[in-house]
Parts: sequence; structure tokens; C-alpha cells
Amino acid sequence: MSSPADLAEQAPARDDAFDGLRLRGVTKSFAAFTAVHDLDLDVPRGSFFALLGPSGCGKTTTLRMVAGLETPTAGSITLAGQDITYAKPYRRPVNTVFQNYALFPHLDIHENVAFGLKRRKAPDVARQVREMLDLVELDTQARKRPAQLSGGQQQRVALARALINKPEVLLLDEPLGALDLKLRRSMQIELKRIQTEVGLTFIHVTHDQEEAMTMADTVAVMNAGVIEQMGDPEELYENPRTTFVANFLGQSNLIEGTVKSRSGDLVTVDMHGVDVSIPAHRAHAEGGKGWIGIRPEKVLIGDPGEQLDAPGNSIPGGVVSDVSFVGVSTQYLVRMPWGQELQVFAQNTGHRRIYRQGESVELSWRPDYAFLLDFSQDARAGAQEGDD
Repeated sequence: MSSPADLAEQAPARDDAFDGLRLRGVTKSFAAFTAVHDLDLDVPRGSFFALLGPSGCGKTTTLRMVAGLETPTAGSITLAGQDITYAKPYRRPVNTVFQNYALFPHLDIHENVAFGLKRRKAPDVARQVREMLDLVELDTQARKRPAQLSGGQQQRVALARALINKPEVLLLDEPLGALDLKLRRSMQIELKRIQTEVGLTFIHVTHDQEEAMTMADTVAVMNAGVIEQMGDPEELYENPRTTFVANFLGQSNLIEGTVKSRSGDLVTVDMHGVDVSIPAHRAHAEGGKGWIGIRPEKVLIGDPGEQLDAPGNSIPGGVVSDVSFVGVSTQYLVRMPWGQELQVFAQNTGHRRIYRQGESVELSWRPDYAFLLDFSQDARAGAQEGDD
């Protein structure tokens, strides 16, 4: 039987049908623990792709297998039609940007960015470095040392140093984790701009939902070594297919219900004595029971009996149990007659008054915004996941 080392020396097989990154049946086990299980994944060339999930979900292990820092227990990895499953890291057209930047402190910015080109004795190094520093808007900082730059500027240097090698894929391992909130948001926009300009494939690993949704064309939500759901950010948020995705990507109210009928494009569900409607393409429960899901910002709150602008699903009998004013919105907890507290996020537009704790209210939402999930799933899955 050939060892991985033997396989690495053999001529790589080609799969010319797909020119992006392809993982097929990839599994990675550490003794009795399986970090990644039978993973299939296609990342189109030139896309901005995000692997999103909590600590221990397998996203960083997946990244390390693509980089060649871990060897899969099973499965194959191809890039631009070439099998790289067992290729050495330095033989892969892949570069990685880490959270800690890994810059050379004794070299100035120009020399840091030029390092890879000089090792390969590439021609016209100075021109390429100038162009790359111009891309990351650091052309005036070329002769400074890393310690003289801010965290955001150091991150841009690390990005320039990776991009100048023109990799097929750039791997971003929690690259903004060390930055403060304001700078992190600024860098999210900057990273997307750079990716659009250079047109390379970016694969971004993060536990931060906002990061993934702000930058990525496609997001894969990972949990326990598998992909729970994959799609564009809007689809994942508006139409989650599992309780984990519904809770991990933002916040959701999940309410027990019993399916009464399925007719055409509509599913009618009994929610504690109130009939609510859900579009059939947003109903992902096969059995007679399910979790009715509604995002807090999609719920309207009003006085009892008030005609709210969300005909179709109107739920009376609520009592405000908690009020949090957070500037742009007021966040309510409303205790319903069946004992469950629902979250409501109301924009502070000035058109409506702010309700106080103990007041009676009525809730409403448009049927188009609701979704239905399988009742066999844990309604709390993904809700309490900590950061990496």
C-alpha cells in the first residue's frame, strides 16, 4: 500500500472539469475524535468564500488541510484541476494570512512584502512591491517597521505579502480577530474591495457572523465537522434549514407548532391555538410538528387590538417582560400566553412609542418572513455557542 509520502511523489491526477477548489469525502480524525467528517465542498475560482462556525466545528482544520498543514485521513483535495491532497505546503499555489500577522519585525514594510519574491529570485521586485503596497493603500509606509504601524496596517502588510505571490487561493484564518470593533468593520470593507480588485479566490475562516455576511459571496455554516447549510448570506439568514443555522446566524424565535394542512404554496400551523401561515418553500419539517421560526426584527409590536401592518399572523395576549434601549432600536422580551418569551427588535424611528415593562401588547408578522424547522432538532442548538 502506498503511503501519503509515496503518493506525493507520483504525478498528480487532474480534474479539468472544475478550476476552483474541490474537496471530496474529506475526513480528518485525531485518535478517537473526528474534526471533519466526509466533507464535500466546491469553491468557485475568484469567489469570496467563508467557513463560519463556533470553536471546534472543524473550520480551521479544513483550512489547514487545504494549506497542507494537516493531511486528510480520507478524501481528496483538488485545486485548479490538480490533486494536492498530499502535496507539501510549499508546493501548493496557496498562501495563508493568520490572525497574528507573522511579519518580520527587523525588516521594513517593503522588505516584508518583497521577501517571497526575493527568495524565488523573481524579476522586477521593486515594481511589484510598489503596486501591491498601492493596492493595500500603504505606499507611503514602505520604509517603516511593523512596530510603527497600527494593527490594521500590519494586517494589510500581511495581506500584501501573501497576494504578491499570486496564489490560486488565499486562506484567511480569523484575520481580523486581533482588531478592535471599529477597525474590524473598516477592514471587512477593505478586504472585500481588495478581493474584488485582484479577482483571486479568498477562503475566510471565522466565528464572526457579521464578518462572514459582510464579505463573502457564499457562506458555509459548519457544526461538529459537517456543513449544516451553504448559500449566499441572505438565503442563509432569511431561510435557515436547521435550528443551528437559525440560532447561530443572528437570533431567532422558535415556537412549537403542529402542522394543520399543506396546500399548494402554503403550510398552516397551529401555534398554541393561533393559526399561522408559512410559505411552503420555507417549511423544512416533514412531520406533524415543527419549530415556527421568526427573526426578532421581523416581529411588529403594538397595543392590544391595534391593526398592525403585517396581516396574516397576529398573536394577542403578550406582556412586555423586559425592555432594552440600544439606540437604533429597542429590544423587547414579550411573555406570551403559553409562557414563552419572544424577542422583538423595534427600530427607533420616532413613529411609535416605547413600551414599558408590564404593558399588554399584541405581536404580528408577515407570513412571508416565517420559516418552519424539523421538530426533532434542538431548539437551542447554536444559540449558546462561544467564540473561538
